[in-house]
Amino acid sequence: MDKKQKPETLCVQAGWQPANGEPRVLPIVQSTTFKYASSEQMGRLFDLEESGYFYTRLQNPTNDAVAAKINALEGGVAAMLTSSGQAANHYALFNICQAGDHLVSATSIYGGTYNLFAVTMKKQGVEVSFVDQDASEAEIARAFKSNTKALFGETISNTGLKVLDIEKFARIAHKQGVPLIVDNTFATPVNCRPFEWGADIVTHSTSKYMDGHATSIGGAVVDSGNFDWEAQAAKFPGLTAPDDSYHGLVYTKNFGKAAYITKATVQLMRDLGSVPSPHNSFLLNLGMETLHLRVPRHCANALEMARYLQKHPKVAWVNYPDLTGDRYHDLAAKYLPKGSCGVLTFGLKGGRAEAVNFMDRLRLVAIVTHVADARSSVLHPASHTHRQLTEAQLKEAGIPHDLIRFSVGIEHIDDLISDVEQALTD
Repeated sequence: MDKKQKPETLCVQAGWQPANGEPRVLPIVQSTTFKYASSEQMGRLFDLEESGYFYTRLQNPTNDAVAAKINALEGGVAAMLTSSGQAANHYALFNICQAGDHLVSATSIYGGTYNLFAVTMKKQGVEVSFVDQDASEAEIARAFKSNTKALFGETISNTGLKVLDIEKFARIAHKQGVPLIVDNTFATPVNCRPFEWGADIVTHSTSKYMDGHATSIGGAVVDSGNFDWEAQAAKFPGLTAPDDSYHGLVYTKNFGKAAYITKATVQLMRDLGSVPSPHNSFLLNLGMETLHLRVPRHCANALEMARYLQKHPKVAWVNYPDLTGDRYHDLAAKYLPKGSCGVLTFGLKGGRAEAVNFMDRLRLVAIVTHVADARSSVLHPASHTHRQLTEAQLKEAGIPHDLIRFSVGIEHIDDLISDVEQALTD
């Protein structure tokens, strides 16, 4: 597929290139295993001396085609799918660190990711320091240590809707000799391609806009191929030193720019196994074929809803990066000129109690855990997605008790506003 093709074309056609007589639509290869006539060839596959399919936990034609589509959209060199966005973030970081290492992350990130870093990875021996992404470069740099292996942030934070200054974060990371890893879930590559601003690795929860229909949990990791692991060989021995589990193979020497994704696949996926089912990848691909059509509609509806809420006498505040006057409007104009996302947050006069009552009165808009699919939904993060956080952590993450997360879908905006109006009036 021509890398110069537009995102609209890549959404529809990238990844699966059928030969004569093969199905035009990506097939579901629903098989755990693949047959070979030669024992010797199977051995070469296990030694990574030859490329081929032999077990779906490592490679599957359906999964690989969808990974290739996401890779083309992001402009990377290689990508892999995982069974969830949580697994994608875990793999992206654990692929380059181990017990005794350190990471730096923006504080304003998805609550589940915060728990992954602050609780689970801590149990794995990896320490994570959290920083205010809006702080100065000097202040953020002070969080780094000699054993720091990466800097992490979200293009648009879930749920704070803070827009990451990707170029600033990239400068900080590269001065410290580590990669910048950016979760691009909310923006999608339709609205932002972080590699163009200096990011090295991108992750996605494909369960959101990419799937678009709330049918399949999934994740993706994409490597730009731009970070020079060999130049920082002492920091990243997992990539630059022999891997005993593959008879001393060195990923950077054997696989070049594909080293990072190859290691994540043949080592982490081999041992931890967070592989998506081919059927889920098939559904993801169907969703991605309309990604370029849905994202602009989400953004247009969300902006109109934000403007409506801004004028309502019962609304205390509204956060949406595309609103003129929003704290992150300038960064959104720089990194997200086509629009940010379909998610906004707001608070009601009356605080938490009124927020809960309002949500319970909605008829068309549903209360669900999910976000960023075709159907409009709301959530109260302090009670739901971020409920494990302490008061101090909620404050650090920018999650006040009255905050309502509104994922604006692709329904007609008049019907959505009508539902919100009656819920605010009752």
